[in-house]
Amino acid sequence: MPEKDAPKYHPDSERDTPAATPLQGPEQSVAGVTTELAATKDRLLRSLAEQENIRNQARRDRDEAIRYAASGFASDLLSVVDNLERAIASVPNDKRSDPAVAGVLAGVEATRRALVDAFNKHGIKRLDPIGEPFNPHKHEASFEAADPRYAPGTVTNVIQSGYVHHDRLLRPALVGVNKTFEDASATPVETRSKTDAP
Repeated sequence: MPEKDAPKYHPDSERDTPAATPLQGPEQSVAGVTTELAATKDRLLRSLAEQENIRNQARRDRDEAIRYAASGFASDLLSVVDNLERAIASVPNDKRSDPAVAGVLAGVEATRRALVDAFNKHGIKRLDPIGEPFNPHKHEASFEAADPRYAPGTVTNVIQSGYVHHDRLLRPALVGVNKTFEDASATPVETRSKTDAP
């Protein structure tokens, strides 16, 4: 009895197997939806992160606006403090005991004190840096002088006080700075304040 012929192998036969066929039908739909869902989730997460960054920046801007709200107003009042201090300093010592002068002087001093207390209450601090190293971020040099009591580069005189509002500079202190030792023989420059300038 003759044997049946065995099925012959053909190279293209593997293409007809189910494993080799591309995804079609429900499988392809699930893969497409999964990819689209992942992309949408990524966009959503990025959008949420961006919104959170915007909220944080707005919160920082608001806090900074509240913290420094008085800066402009305080800057305008610095000249008032300067004038009150000049008025106090201009009274000769021999006239301070005069009852009329003493009463006016006490009123001017009380006004200056109240204004400085209001500054302190709102975070506005005075800079009187005598004996401190010169700091170009907080001080403005007006002149140099040789003073053996201080190290070179140290502030020796304050012509006009500076002020800071929290950590923001309102006005630099106008100062005199000690010379270095090699310049100590030079003649000091005349002390002048900004208000004395022509």
